[in-house]
Amino acid sequence: MFDIARIASSLSTWWWLVLCLMFLLYVGLDGADLGAGIFALFSPDEEERGAIMASMAGFWDGNETWLVVAGGVLFGAFPLVYGSAFNYLMIPLMIALWGIIMRAVAFEFHVHAIGSKRFWGFLFAFGSLVAPFGAGVALGGTLLGFPTMHHIAAEGVSGAHAFSFNAVKHFSGGPLDFLSWFSIWTGVGAVIAASLAGGLYLCARFVPGDVIHERAKKWTNAFSLIALAAIVITLIWSYALFPWAAAKWTGSHWWVWLIWILAILGFAYKSMMAHSASRDFIALLWGEGVVALMWFALWATMFPYIVPGTWTVQEAANPADSLAVFTLFMTGFVPIMIMYNWYQIWVFRGRYTKKAMYSAH
Repeated sequence: MFDIARIASSLSTWWWLVLCLMFLLYVGLDGADLGAGIFALFSPDEEERGAIMASMAGFWDGNETWLVVAGGVLFGAFPLVYGSAFNYLMIPLMIALWGIIMRAVAFEFHVHAIGSKRFWGFLFAFGSLVAPFGAGVALGGTLLGFPTMHHIAAEGVSGAHAFSFNAVKHFSGGPLDFLSWFSIWTGVGAVIAASLAGGLYLCARFVPGDVIHERAKKWTNAFSLIALAAIVITLIWSYALFPWAAAKWTGSHWWVWLIWILAILGFAYKSMMAHSASRDFIALLWGEGVVALMWFALWATMFPYIVPGTWTVQEAANPADSLAVFTLFMTGFVPIMIMYNWYQIWVFRGRYTKKAMYSAH
């Protein structure tokens, strides 16, 4: 006889891991695109912005697909989180989505525009700034937990047709409940992280000596130090603010977290050294490794919660039968999408100059 509880627990944990991977792929891949757009906000001319946009024309839309997939996983496997998130975090998520929409529209219109090219270039760059800020604020709000969660239940019908449902947690707070100094800081931190990733990306994308490459190199040198400072501030603030994080980091397995921090610092050092030696693609890979290590550390710290203080992974998951069907039909798409995304990046892997990319755009 099948152990339904064990199956449900295993499937919910599986989809929690897949969700972690989907968000990581989006943060790692589209984060670099967003950072390049932030760099373009300070570009001296429209030709440079056009070159930056053209440098990612082959794969930016594929990178953003991971956000759609992550939303689908959240809806299919953890509908309670999906539903409450779009109430509690409606404003920061709307800001992030508006930024993404701005970028997408600007990509399509900038290449064809004549008199309005400067407007579309600015829209692309500004959207690249507000998207990570909104997403970062939403992440900070999630870490703080969903407040004012009330239990609701359907009202029964009297008599022979009476029925009842298990109580379900439902967000019933206000539209600004997400707002705090910490959530604002995580928004700023997301912009800093994206800016660093964008600089590494542009260095790897443009030929050494090209004007964009040289400006991106100086940009990356500055944001490497800013990002390290932001990491330290975030860790200290999180330790003071979240008892569940402090308990894990200083618990019996404290040495695991120490090794993890040393690994993050090692990856950051490798990225900076490769960048200094003009091994730009290697520097980008080490930098993405830092992102991956920090992201996995975040999710491992939250576990068994998917929303700290609100839902565990098992509490937020769909019933076992729904998860089983979802697993059967959707799991196979994950490796296919990863292979397609890798192939897409491989095809458009060449390095360019400002003039060559702008003429192609």
